[in-house]
Amino acid sequence: MPDSITSAIVAEHGLAPEEYARVLHALGREPNLTELGIFSVMWSEHCSYKSSRVHLKKLPTAAPWVIQGPGENAGVIDIGEGPNGTKLAAIFKMESHNHPSYIEPYQGAATGVGGILRDVFTMGARPVANLNALRFGRPDHPKMRHLIAGVVAGIGGYGNCVGVPTVGGEVNFHRAYDGNILVNAMTVGIAEQDKIFYSAAAGVGNPVVYVGSKTGRDGIHGATMASADFSEDSEEKRPTVQVGDPFTEKLLIEACLELMASDAIVAIQDMGAAGLTSSSVEMASKGGVGLELDMNAVPCREARMTPYEMMLSESQERMLMVLKPGREAEAEALFRKWELDFAVIGKVTDTGRLVLTWNGETAADIPLAPLADEAPCYERPWVETPKPAPLPAVPESTDIAADLLKLMASPDLASRRWIWEQYDHMVGADTVQRPGGDAAVVRVHGTDKALAITTDVTPRYCYADPYEGGKQAIAEAYRNLCAVGATPLAATDCLNFGNPQRPEIMGQLVGCIHGMAEACRALGMPIVSGNVSLYNETKSEDGTGSAILPTPAIGAVGLIEDWRKSATIAFKAKGEYLWLIGADVLGGHLGQSLWLREIVGREEGPPPPVDLAGEAAAGAFVGWLIKEGLVSAVHDVSDGGVLVAVAEMALAGGIGAEIWPANSSDQSSEQPNSMAAALFGEGQGRYLVALREPLHLNPMAFDAGTRAMMLGQTGFRSGLTGEDGIWIEGAYADLEAFIPLNDLRRAHEGFFPALMGGG
Repeated sequence: MPDSITSAIVAEHGLAPEEYARVLHALGREPNLTELGIFSVMWSEHCSYKSSRVHLKKLPTAAPWVIQGPGENAGVIDIGEGPNGTKLAAIFKMESHNHPSYIEPYQGAATGVGGILRDVFTMGARPVANLNALRFGRPDHPKMRHLIAGVVAGIGGYGNCVGVPTVGGEVNFHRAYDGNILVNAMTVGIAEQDKIFYSAAAGVGNPVVYVGSKTGRDGIHGATMASADFSEDSEEKRPTVQVGDPFTEKLLIEACLELMASDAIVAIQDMGAAGLTSSSVEMASKGGVGLELDMNAVPCREARMTPYEMMLSESQERMLMVLKPGREAEAEALFRKWELDFAVIGKVTDTGRLVLTWNGETAADIPLAPLADEAPCYERPWVETPKPAPLPAVPESTDIAADLLKLMASPDLASRRWIWEQYDHMVGADTVQRPGGDAAVVRVHGTDKALAITTDVTPRYCYADPYEGGKQAIAEAYRNLCAVGATPLAATDCLNFGNPQRPEIMGQLVGCIHGMAEACRALGMPIVSGNVSLYNETKSEDGTGSAILPTPAIGAVGLIEDWRKSATIAFKAKGEYLWLIGADVLGGHLGQSLWLREIVGREEGPPPPVDLAGEAAAGAFVGWLIKEGLVSAVHDVSDGGVLVAVAEMALAGGIGAEIWPANSSDQSSEQPNSMAAALFGEGQGRYLVALREPLHLNPMAFDAGTRAMMLGQTGFRSGLTGEDGIWIEGAYADLEAFIPLNDLRRAHEGFFPALMGGG
C-alpha cells in the first residue's frame, strides 16, 4: 500500500482533481488507499449518476398502482389479487452490462443476467421472466460474430441454468456499436405485497451478515471501468469482468426466499456494482445509520486479500443482510443447508459512518453522507441536437417484392429464432407467448392473470431527434403491450449514451429524457426503476470518441386479466378482414425508415412524429377489440411499415394475404401517391388487426377517438403456382407484386444461421 496518495493514483481511480479535493474536505485528512477506492466507486458515474441525476428527476415515477418507485433495488407495482385473497406485486428492473460484455462477452452477459436477477429476488420476489435488449455493430465487423456468440451463450447459459425463462427482447445492428456493444438485461418477479423487502438498515446493534459465494479478486474496479470511455487497450481490462455461477445463484434464490418466509430479515441488499462497498453504503445511508464491518470475517476464496480488494471486488452471487438479533444461528443453518457461505461480518451503529477493521486496526473510517446523498451531482453543459432537415425526394420503389424480401432478410428485421432457441423460454410452464410477437406474456401462477412484458427503443430515431425518439421509445413499448391485450402499467429504463462531458452527447440524454417524460405522463406509464450507462464510446489513438447511438432502452410491464384472451400476431384463418387502426392511419413516413436505409442506402430526414393522444386512443380501442373477442390477430406497425407487419403476421400463421394499398396511400403525409410510403413508411401509433367478422370499424374507431381503414383480407394463393403468399394490388404506375410465403420464410430465417455458421 502506498505511503501517500499521488495524483496518478487518484487519476487511476477515476476521480477528477476537484473531486479529490472534496474527498479531503469530507475526511479532513488524506485518505488511505482503501478509503480512496471506496470514494472512487461510490462517486463513479455507474453508482452515483452524477451526470444524470438532475435530469432523471423530470421522469414521472408515481401512480396509484406504484408501490415502490426508483431508489430501491427494483420497482414494484400492484397487480391485484392472487390465490387465496393475497395481494400480489410485480417487481422489475433493467440494467446494463455493456463494457464487461464487450471485453468478455460470455461472462459479461452472464453476470448481467445474474445481477438483475438478484435485484429482483432481493426484494422478496420469485423471478418469473428474463428479457434482454442487445445492440451489436456491423455484422461483417471482424469481432462481431465472436461478440454475438458469446453474449447469446452467456445469457442462455446463466438464465437456463438458474431456471428463469428468457421470454423476449430485441436485437439491432449499427456501425455505431462496432466498438461498444450494448447488453441490457431485464428481470420480472412476483411477490406478495406484505412480503416485500427493502434495503434500509435499521436497529443499532443488529448483526450484519454476508451470504452467498466467497469473495475473490474478479471484478475489482468494475464500476470504475464502466464509467470511462473504452480505448485501444480494452482487452487489458479483462480482469475487471466478473465471473458468474448460475448454480450458486439458484441456491441463493431459494435460500433467500426461504429465510424471507420468516421474520428474521430487517434489510437486504445484493452486492452488485462496487460489491460490498455499494451494498453497505446504500443500506446504511438509506437507514440513516452507520455500519462497522470486520474485514477478517469476510469469506474469501483467495489468499491474502486486502480490505481494499474485499470492498471493491464484484464477485457474483453475494448478498448483505441485517438480521434481527438472535436470529443468526437460524439463518446460518438455513444457508449452510443450501451449501452457501454465511458470516456475521459486522453490526449496525448510530455513528453515521462506515468503519472497517482488519487485524485489530482501523482500515477505513468514512462519514456516509458524502459517499451517498452528498456525492457529486453535475449540471453538465449541453447543446440541443439540431432538427434534421426535411427528407428530400426519394426514389420510388420499382420492385415491391424485391424490397420486401431484402427488408425481411436485413439484420434488423431478420428472424431472431437462432437466438431465442438457445434460451429456455418455457421453464416454469407459465409462458403464454414465446419470443417473436409484440410482447411476451407470462401467467401469474395460480390465477387467470398474466403479465405482458416488452423491451423497446429505436436508436436511429433518437439520434435524429432525441426528443421525438424518447417519446417513441415509450410509445412503442406502450403499443406492444396494448397489442397483446394488456393494460400498460409501468416501465423501467436503461439509458445508454456516450460521454456526458461532450455537450452534444449530454444534449441527446436531456432530449430523450424530455420526450420520455412527456410520453410517460400522457400514456399513464411511470418509470419505477432503471439504470444509466454513460461513456459508451471508444477512443481512437488521436483521443477522439466514437459514441453509440443514443439508446434509452425501455422495459415495460402490463396486466392481462385473463391470459386466454391475449392476442398474438399470427393469422388464424383465411378470409378474415385486415384493418389498419391509428390516428395517422393514412400516413407513410419514410424519414429514418429501414426502407430508406436498406433499399435506398440513406440515413436521413426526421423520424416519424409521435401523437401521444392518438397513441392513447388507438391503444385503448385495440385493447377493447381484443377483450371483446372481435379480432383474431393483432400486430403493431413499426420497423419496415405496413407490408413488413403483414409479412410477419403471415409467416407466424402460415397464411397469406391480399392487400389493397391504393386505399391507404393516396393521402400520405410525406410522399403523396407513393407506394413506398404506403407500404414501408413508419408512421407511428398504428396497429394491423384481423377481424373475424365483416364489421364496419370506421364509426366504432371514430367514437373511440381514432381512425380505421380496411387494408385487405387474409388468405391468398397464386392462381399460377398454387403457392400461399402476399399479393399487393397494383396502384401508382400499376405496381403490383406477389411474394410466396416460402420465399419470405427463406429470406427471413436465413440471416443469423448464415452469419453465425459462416455460410
